[in-house]
Amino acid sequence: MPILLPTLALGVTFGVLAAPVVGTLATVVMSAVVWSGTAQFAALTALSGGASVVTAGGSALLANLRFLPMGVAIAPSLRGRRLRRAATAATLVDASFAIAHRGEGRFDIPLLVGAAPLQYLGWLAGTVLGATGSGLIGDPARWGLDVLFPIFYVSLLLPDLRRSPLRPWVVAGLAALATVALTPVTPPGVPVMAASLTALAGLRRARA
Repeated sequence: MPILLPTLALGVTFGVLAAPVVGTLATVVMSAVVWSGTAQFAALTALSGGASVVTAGGSALLANLRFLPMGVAIAPSLRGRRLRRAATAATLVDASFAIAHRGEGRFDIPLLVGAAPLQYLGWLAGTVLGATGSGLIGDPARWGLDVLFPIFYVSLLLPDLRRSPLRPWVVAGLAALATVALTPVTPPGVPVMAASLTALAGLRRARA
């Protein structure tokens, strides 16, 4: 329940920002189908900067590649046949991954699955409110919505940052460095794609 309101607010933020760029209907459909704030904001950032649809799609795809290591991480905690495991993995999103983590590679799978419907409802409802009411809300920065997305994800990561401070900060530093270095010299969307690729530096072989 505590993640419902921030997810709703994030959805409103995306709706307000995306509707003028891609249209109200496309914004709502994107949230209903993609259901990934990270990927959607990555694509929106690229499109807002004048990038092509292909580049924006590549940015979103790279952002969603994070689900590969996340899937590997939860695999030892899954039970049942392949179909059931696949269905469980389909509910995996950033917030539920963070709150279900119990440390030492263990995950609370019922909590992971149970959190998904509320997150989907909050994200989609927020997008609808933001997209249809963007004219009334106006500039997201006026309400502080422009900083809500990064703050939300940093708050989710804080417990893990306390347990393992070095690796996440190294990855974040590399992503920031890639973004700053490439922004002046590459087309829009490329820095986002490069920053996403730095997540590979955070992968490590699981211990036997």
